[in-house]
Amino acid sequence: MLRSYFLALALSLVAPIGLHAQTLQDILQTHQDEVLKPGRRTVGVVLDDLVESGLPQALPFLESWRDREIVQREGDGLFFAVVEEGDTLSLRDLDTGSLIAIPDDEGLTEARPNGGVRRAIGDALVQFQLSDPDIEKRQAAVDAIARSMDASQLEPLAASIPGEQDPDLRAIKTRLAGMLRASFADTPDERIAAIDALSGDLSVDVRAVLNTILATDEAVAETIPDGANVARVLAVGADISADEAYARLVAADLAPPLISKSAIRDALIANIANGSVGGVARAQLNTDEARATAYDALAASTDLPERVTDAAQAEAVAAHTFYLAYAEPDTAITDAAAKALRDIEAQVAVGQAIDLGLDALSLASIYFLAAIGLAITFGVMGVINMAHGEFIMMGAYTGFVVQQFVPDYTLSIIIALPLAFAITFGAGVAMERLVIRHLYHRPLETLLATFGISIALQQLAKNIFGTQARPLTSPEWLDGALVFNDVVAISYIRIAIFVLALIFLTLILFVLKRTRLGLEVRAVTQNPGMAASMGINPDRINMLTFGLGSGIAGIAGVAIGLYAKVTSEMGADYIVQSFMTVVVGGVGNVWGTLAGASLIGFLQKGIEWLNPSNTLAAQTYMILFIILFIQFRPKGIVALKGRAAAD
Repeated sequence: MLRSYFLALALSLVAPIGLHAQTLQDILQTHQDEVLKPGRRTVGVVLDDLVESGLPQALPFLESWRDREIVQREGDGLFFAVVEEGDTLSLRDLDTGSLIAIPDDEGLTEARPNGGVRRAIGDALVQFQLSDPDIEKRQAAVDAIARSMDASQLEPLAASIPGEQDPDLRAIKTRLAGMLRASFADTPDERIAAIDALSGDLSVDVRAVLNTILATDEAVAETIPDGANVARVLAVGADISADEAYARLVAADLAPPLISKSAIRDALIANIANGSVGGVARAQLNTDEARATAYDALAASTDLPERVTDAAQAEAVAAHTFYLAYAEPDTAITDAAAKALRDIEAQVAVGQAIDLGLDALSLASIYFLAAIGLAITFGVMGVINMAHGEFIMMGAYTGFVVQQFVPDYTLSIIIALPLAFAITFGAGVAMERLVIRHLYHRPLETLLATFGISIALQQLAKNIFGTQARPLTSPEWLDGALVFNDVVAISYIRIAIFVLALIFLTLILFVLKRTRLGLEVRAVTQNPGMAASMGINPDRINMLTFGLGSGIAGIAGVAIGLYAKVTSEMGADYIVQSFMTVVVGGVGNVWGTLAGASLIGFLQKGIEWLNPSNTLAAQTYMILFIILFIQFRPKGIVALKGRAAAD
């Protein structure tokens, strides 16, 4: 409240002297009855005078009036604001702000505006709050205007824009003023210019404004009236049915109403005489045709309304034109709005395609991270490792454990990434030494063994961490999303996963192409016998390769854990997609894995877009597509030469 008085003092120093020739009390005395007992229809006069007065003290008065703190002193009829401080009761002068202590509230009549009046007062307050020093009040005023979108708010909103100091709020005010001008500007040219300016704005509220301008009403006439702004002529049979068309004629008093079967039956029953009605014996009134004949004869001799025949209905419908007419009479305005809306919808379609592409790209990044380790082990060793998903799970839980000891989320992620690699690398080496090495060239036994290990690791995780999902919290700088417009946006976490996938792609290519280990891995992959004859130990390479693939899965688990839930079953959510990625892309090839992840990610998002209500069906269609794809290209997108290709 003190802020309001500082505003009043500031405005009083810069306002013209003639502005204060009339005090706030003078205005209130002119409208005593409306202030004391305001009504929804009468309060507007008081509010208009207060707004036009420009008095800075009108703002605190409106706030007190809205909050039911205004009273009238019976002795002189003056209005005050009641101030209660503990047991002390005071009256505040509405013009000077000085306080008058009083013993009690005797001799005071309280003004009690109802809900509708208080809403009207709130609308008037908006005009004052648009230039309030408190940015929160200015923001609240702008939000109130956006909700109501009333023509009376255009002028004060536009007047407040030049003095707005906050650039973001100024942009919001300018945009909101443009929407108000599109709907309520004084001249058609101003409205059309405002509509044209909105054609590049993809927000939902702008589209709502344009749709409001393009709102239509159903209409029917023998001939379309001159000057009617017709949006569309409706074809009977295509756009509306014949029955619906005749119902519109009846509603417009252009055709008599139909007589229902029940009304015909009731009329016949009421007029039965000597066993017949309308010349038809009662026993013969057992069909709709007979009852219709009897009713027609009865209506011809009585004051009953005549029945409308099918031919008469068809004739009446054919004699009239059914159309949709714009509520806005100016065709230039509706044409501009329709063009702007078409432009926006075209841009929205492009934006939705880009947004879908970004979603597919981020999903492909996740699949690539999940599958790249499997691509190495499966491609080099030919081992079907069903426990690969559990290495992803181990990496995610490693990140969770690190965050329990390192509360700095950024530092914890930096620590968790190499630690997850080390843990899962060791687990992978141990698994290869203890189990896998004894099952080479026995794919069925390898599959069953790794599947059993997968179940054991899941149960171990449940025993340690429980069955509930555990949070792997991302740093604050990964919160939120990169928003391009109201249609295109991508979360920072997905961007980080995409960047991490690129880093992995670069590192793996470097290791395979530029290091001795990579050279030996490629040699063993292409021809293990020749590699052994050149002094390379295939058994050692297999061990390191399996450990490397497992370690990469652990790092992928940390990244995926930031995006998805961390549970003991999370690995199972990615094992199927990982195998599909490797097989579709090409076994043992990094570029093939990248191509397979891209294909599956874009394919899954595309199917989900076509069938958004059923994700299970989308996954089923994706699997069927991949099965068909493999039939035509069994070696994958990028076929590998050497042992894997021969196998």
